[in-house]
Amino acid sequence: MSRHAPKLGISGHITRAFITSPLTPLLLLAALAVGLIALAVLPREEEPQISVPVVDILVRADGLKAVDVVELVTKPLEDIVNGIDDVEHVYSQSRDDSVMVTARFEVGTSEDTAIVRVHETIRAHLSEIPLGIDMPLIVGRGINDVPIVVFTLSPDLATGHHERWDDNGLFNLAEELVHELVKVEDVGLTFIVGGRANQIRVEPDPERLASHGITLNQLVDKVRSANRTFQIGRLFDNGESVPAVAGRTLQGLHDVGQLLITSRDGRPVYVKDVARVVVGAAPGESRVWQMEPGPDGALERVPAVS
Repeated sequence: MSRHAPKLGISGHITRAFITSPLTPLLLLAALAVGLIALAVLPREEEPQISVPVVDILVRADGLKAVDVVELVTKPLEDIVNGIDDVEHVYSQSRDDSVMVTARFEVGTSEDTAIVRVHETIRAHLSEIPLGIDMPLIVGRGINDVPIVVFTLSPDLATGHHERWDDNGLFNLAEELVHELVKVEDVGLTFIVGGRANQIRVEPDPERLASHGITLNQLVDKVRSANRTFQIGRLFDNGESVPAVAGRTLQGLHDVGQLLITSRDGRPVYVKDVARVVVGAAPGESRVWQMEPGPDGALERVPAVS
């Protein structure tokens, strides 16, 4: 009874040749050397920057409810954006008086190219957006808009001077810090979260408004229209060119209070006659807190600004 050796296929013959060949160690060393050279020469990054442009299109639709905004603004705008080259996904968010449509482009598309395409396409199809709708605000988003370093300012309870540092004082200090941070090399977008900025506030008195026969809309329109300047031309005098500006901007409490609303029975009625003009912290839109150990060692919540 004889036993025959199995026939070898192509892979078997190649394997036998390399097992018995004296060139196999040399080939292994050559492959290792080529791999080391490629590792040293090829560029690489620990965190490669992948371009995934996102463009937000913000539209004001004053007076329209969310249901009407969807039909009159959102759907036409989505159709326009979907027709842009390299747009991969389109998202929208409709609410009363406004809509935001977001276009996400394909990976690798240039951010500048994406914004230019959206601008050109929107302008070319403005006739498809209903009359009375403001020009859309187009904002590009990218990886550089994501904050990676956060500084938080909060009062130190151990010093005993924390009462003077409320969220308004911390905000003013943070503004000064931002002016210095933007001077640092390679620092991009910088913004403040939390705290309350200073503002001049006009607080109407309903009884005094009624006694002078002035409506709240009249007061609002007067303050809004008074704080405005615009250039109307240029004047030439003695060989010099001087810009001519109409209107004025309000500089402080006195300017706001002295705004003339109307005349009643021959007597002028000023803003200060129907409202109280004060300087104070603006209403808070965001809030930041920090937990700090108090004098007794217990953690207490204190205001903070990031």
